[in-house]
Amino acid sequence: MRIALAVLASVLSLAVQAAPVVPASFDRSLWPEQLDSPVLFDVASRAEILSFAQVLQESEMLDEPALAARLQLRQVNLPVVRAVRARMWQRLWQNYQQAQRSCEQDASFCYPLESMAELRTRAATFNADVGEFYVGWTEPSHSFHRRYLDEQLRKAALFPQTSSEIERLSSRERNGDELNDRMFLLTFVGGPGGQGSSTDNLADYLRRQKLNATFFVLGNRLQQRRDSGAGRLQDVYRKQCVGIQGWEYRSHAQWQGWQDSLRRSQAWVQAELPEQYVPLFRPPYGQRRSDGEAFMASEGLQVSLWDIDAMDDGALTAEASAQRVVTLMLLWRKGVIQFHDNQIKAQPALEWLLQHTVQSGIGWQDCKEYGRGADAGATAQSGVGG
Repeated sequence: MRIALAVLASVLSLAVQAAPVVPASFDRSLWPEQLDSPVLFDVASRAEILSFAQVLQESEMLDEPALAARLQLRQVNLPVVRAVRARMWQRLWQNYQQAQRSCEQDASFCYPLESMAELRTRAATFNADVGEFYVGWTEPSHSFHRRYLDEQLRKAALFPQTSSEIERLSSRERNGDELNDRMFLLTFVGGPGGQGSSTDNLADYLRRQKLNATFFVLGNRLQQRRDSGAGRLQDVYRKQCVGIQGWEYRSHAQWQGWQDSLRRSQAWVQAELPEQYVPLFRPPYGQRRSDGEAFMASEGLQVSLWDIDAMDDGALTAEASAQRVVTLMLLWRKGVIQFHDNQIKAQPALEWLLQHTVQSGIGWQDCKEYGRGADAGATAQSGVGG
């Protein structure tokens, strides 16, 4: 009986941890200005930073049982949650300082803050100070950031038992922190699809926009594409970068064959796409082993995480996915964006994103420079958004 109860408790725990969370999305039309200049990008960025800071501060008032209930978990790893919150506060303070540089051109959401402590104080009463022009944005923004924060804290609460992109497992892992302000790297996962698929269309669209991205491919799908005789893979990924996601889309955290998965997929990409290959591994679901650093180093690979997820593989429409990305770009001001090139929504989402940031003063990181591990902020691409 005790064994049966223990098994039942374990199943119930897993069920709670697996409870679906609807991705946060935000209707950018609720923001009353277009992002059609670097100054207006900064105005919107300051607003998003302060709105998120308020939500982050509110979450710190929850005790452990209340936080677990809010995140739909039986228990939480509180030390990791606290570490993630501390890292978020540091990033918010750095980002707000960057966003203040244009305050002489537009003083909206500019406050004489001299420290992170003053940022926290201002955030506590932020909603009362937005002014009539922005009042329609306030509550929807607060709701978005609360839901987005819950996504992140849930991952932190489960870490490292369930690894994810929320935290690094070693100093060799990369997640875009090293990028310069306003710089973003486009990445796509889950491909390639068959001939004429969204993978082909996306890569062609990027070339026409004079942009590039890193496509993280699955070895078995690459093999299927090659064996189908559907044209040269080099033509599909021309002027793009190709990293690996393993041989198949499954967690590499508990898979006994994870090393073979990486070796096989790496060998295929190096053989088929030598000019496009970059030595980066994007773990499916962000899940990887804590003891994998030595093996990764021996293969010349680095784990490439992300910090802006388009959530285009779920219930969000293409436009909602793009609007989520833009809002997070304003909040974090730099980072690695993840789309799914096996999703037909990815291209219209990317098109919306580029159209609505073309004059905002952001830059798109060159994938080869990032892949080589060089100074990731040094080389911006020309073209849309550059």
